[in-house]
Amino acid sequence: MATTTESVRNGVDTDQLYGTLDAIKADPSIARFQFRARNRWIDGAHNRTTIRDFYAANQEDTSRAEEFVLDAGEPAILLGTDTGANPAEYLLHALAACLTTSLVYVAAARGVHLTEVESTLEGDMDVQGALGLSNDYRNGFERIRVSFRIAGDAPEEKLREVVARAQQRSAVFDMVTNGVPVTVETTTA
Repeated sequence: MATTTESVRNGVDTDQLYGTLDAIKADPSIARFQFRARNRWIDGAHNRTTIRDFYAANQEDTSRAEEFVLDAGEPAILLGTDTGANPAEYLLHALAACLTTSLVYVAAARGVHLTEVESTLEGDMDVQGALGLSNDYRNGFERIRVSFRIAGDAPEEKLREVVARAQQRSAVFDMVTNGVPVTVETTTA
């Protein structure tokens, strides 16, 4: 009796997923990545980031045909002109996107067909710290809440396990919850 295996689940090629995992197990050096972003100030709170090239699998990766362009700004109440989401909102986006991608990959690997994944993120911040008005408040979010709505062909318990595993594997969740060393260099013109 012949059996068929589904190679694409939730839009993820599971053969490629497992092939990538096997390749990294065989040669851990290809697991080292360096992602890059370049930012340029435009005016006021408006600045623009471009993202294109990165380092992966022991080489520069230039496979992206075009760069991604992200405009940032601030709302009028924070002296901006709404030229884009503010950096704190981009952080929420990055967290949502990484958790969702991790969730979809985990579900695909575990044989779970998803029919719906939605999330809502809220970050609470008192801007007195960031504005230099009071040292009693931190400069960033005091807390972030993530709420998922997920549906698929698995029981509720299995769907909750997929979300929990995605949280354990999300790179951005790790960076936000554990921090990451950041160095800042300055060159003057």
